[in-house]
Amino acid sequence: MSNVVAQIPNGFGHELRACLRCRLIKTYDQFRESGCENCPFFNLQTDHERLLECTTPNFTGLIAVMDPARSWAARWLRIGKFVPGCYTLAVSESLPDELVNEVPSFPGFKLVIETDQITLFFDLSE
Repeated sequence: MSNVVAQIPNGFGHELRACLRCRLIKTYDQFRESGCENCPFFNLQTDHERLLECTTPNFTGLIAVMDPARSWAARWLRIGKFVPGCYTLAVSESLPDELVNEVPSFPGFKLVIETDQITLFFDLSE
């Protein structure tokens, strides 16, 4: 994933959406065009319903990350191993339970449950 860079949102306002798993921000059309660079297993570009289930327009804040591995802010937000791009600071929804099971298990990933919200974080201790 080191050479992959997420698209930068080409519009701001109501058309922005955030991925519920990795918090990447793009417009609806950008998710339809290229999916989520961090979550290709969701196939957002091929399924309209899946795109609506896995993304949300309800989020708070925005951070642009150019070098996630070296950014203290990216590591603090637990997005240090994601691709460079624009991310939200927080989402107000969680990934539906049936989609949580579709997230593949990879070494270095950790599933964390925080107050009724299931979140997949990279385990930075490895």
